Amino acid sequence: MQTIPSSTTRRTSPTPWRSIGGPAAVTAVVGIGGFAFTASNTVPATQAGDGSGTVSGYAISSVHYTLNSTDPSTIDTVGFNLDTTPASGSTIKVKVGGSWYSCTNTVAAVTCDTSAGSPAVQPTTSLQVVVAD
Repeated sequence: MQTIPSSTTRRTSPTPWRSIGGPAAVTAVVGIGGFAFTASNTVPATQAGDGSGTVSGYAISSVHYTLNSTDPSTIDTVGFNLDTTPASGSTIKVKVGGSWYSCTNTVAAVTCDTSAGSPAVQPTTSLQVVVAD
């Protein structure tokens, strides 16, 4: 029979509850501690709604084009009248020759400066007007 020296100890594997018990305890402590230090959100009172209203267009009249004095084959301005005065701060734009131009109004009379793009008269076949209150 063989004798095991007393200086050598026999290692045993830990029991299953010891191998998962330690990490589970740490997780529980961290989880509880983390919960205690979470921040709260403050949500202010807000409003939301749903509704409907009438959306109608404007009637455009008295359309006129001002040609460039040096090159009358290009358009410098487009002017027209609206049937009612748009609300203050409304966006008014026209599309001439494939490009959009900003407009200004005095009451219901609208003028659109197109000189920066100088659309040509010849291929211009339509005028698109957008007014958004």
